[in-house]
Amino acid sequence: MKVLEHLKSLAESSYAKFISKLIPTISSESIIGVRLPLLRKTIKNTLNDQDKQRLLCNLPHKYHEENLLHALIINDIKDYNECLEVLKTFLPFINNWAVCDNLTPKTFKKHSDRLLQEIPSFLKSKNTYTCRLGIKFLMNFYLDEEFDDKYLTWVAEITNDEYYVKMMQSWFFATALAKQWSKTISYFQTGKLNVWVHQKSIQKAIESYRISPEQKAYLRTLR
Repeated sequence: MKVLEHLKSLAESSYAKFISKLIPTISSESIIGVRLPLLRKTIKNTLNDQDKQRLLCNLPHKYHEENLLHALIINDIKDYNECLEVLKTFLPFINNWAVCDNLTPKTFKKHSDRLLQEIPSFLKSKNTYTCRLGIKFLMNFYLDEEFDDKYLTWVAEITNDEYYVKMMQSWFFATALAKQWSKTISYFQTGKLNVWVHQKSIQKAIESYRISPEQKAYLRTLR
């Protein structure tokens, strides 16, 4: 099928304008205006395997929604090696936070031990969204049963000064405070974080329902 024609049939101009304000790093002309649930339905009910493969091979994409479809297709690839290979091919073409943050491949959770070997290279990348994605994977997969103190250090030591990297660092540390308070709080007590990340992490943690009132009160003293 003609994927682009299908996407345009689902477009909402008002939604395109809304998304354009949320993603200032891409041109408004590259946004069709298709809601994410409809993109998921497109993958599930409309695209066949050939359509999906053609989309994965057709880089770079012209439209934001094509990139989102690409990310969602990657999420469903069951074979770990294939998923990683397709993801790495896609990484240089990710141009905004929304596409980056919709990448959560199911097979990566099942093979978190193997994925962990890839994370350091992601974090060291000078590409904004590759680095952001590495932090996101640590937040998604390694703050619960598989947590290790060193992951906090990995993220704290990132020196990439890009806004969208620092925002993900802040999101990571706010989540770490909620899930691993006793291990994480020392990073705020001893000033181990970039000042901007320190302040933004505290802000996000205070806004979180997962942080207790007592913890929020203490965090306010560390601003």
